[in-house]
Amino acid sequence: IPPCKVPGAAIFLIEMAIPKKLKEQLKAWVKKLPIAFTKNQRYDRQTRAVLRRVCRPDSNCVDVGCHKGEVLDLFLAYAPQGVHFGFEPLPDLFAALQRRYGNRCRLFEIALSDAPGHSTFNYVVTNPSYSGLRRRRYDQPNERDTTITVRTDLLDNLLPEEPPIRFLKIDVEGAEYQVLRGARKTLQRHRPFVVFEHGLGGADCYGTTPAQVYELLQGECGLQVSTMARWLRGQPPLNKETFERLFYEGKEYYFLAYPEG
Repeated sequence: IPPCKVPGAAIFLIEMAIPKKLKEQLKAWVKKLPIAFTKNQRYDRQTRAVLRRVCRPDSNCVDVGCHKGEVLDLFLAYAPQGVHFGFEPLPDLFAALQRRYGNRCRLFEIALSDAPGHSTFNYVVTNPSYSGLRRRRYDQPNERDTTITVRTDLLDNLLPEEPPIRFLKIDVEGAEYQVLRGARKTLQRHRPFVVFEHGLGGADCYGTTPAQVYELLQGECGLQVSTMARWLRGQPPLNKETFERLFYEGKEYYFLAYPEG
């Protein structure tokens, strides 16, 4: 989840001309506050609640778009005996992940998609969490980006048939439909819980519609689609029309797909 989207007062402090280390400390402090001020903070807490509820100690999980490893930390906390896979195409972030998790997680310096090979990749130097296979729209002005080349592949090509996957998180700044297309066999075989970002400013830059995502998850893979909050409250899943409305009206941009029952 993009770390720049924090409460207005915190943004002012964080974006001041202060040392990078202090900025990171301020961001960490904001995340520890008992109140969720923003949607991103609520989504962070909902993700933690979903993981706490669905993971057993030996559950196996996948993080697509690891960034700095916040979700890998949750995997190791709630499923310490599981096998965990992480995918991060940015070389500097991947190197940091290797140093931190190399002995505990299986990491891949790959941008997951629906085709193997190599691709240009938009690297947002000022805010790496906005990086992706295509340039998305930015919420903050004056972002600086550049283009690098990354390896691409399908999740289905990289995961073994066993062990079974219990949980999958996807945060790829608009390329989630391509990641899901490349993971259909995994989704159909294991029917995991899937937390995924899907919002305006990202997905529409790929020409992706919520109807396509819904049909793939529900129609092809038999997974129900909802928000994390609805599922945590035990409410029924979303129909396609409501899912589309939440997307186009910008009311939600993180969702949960889950096996029926």
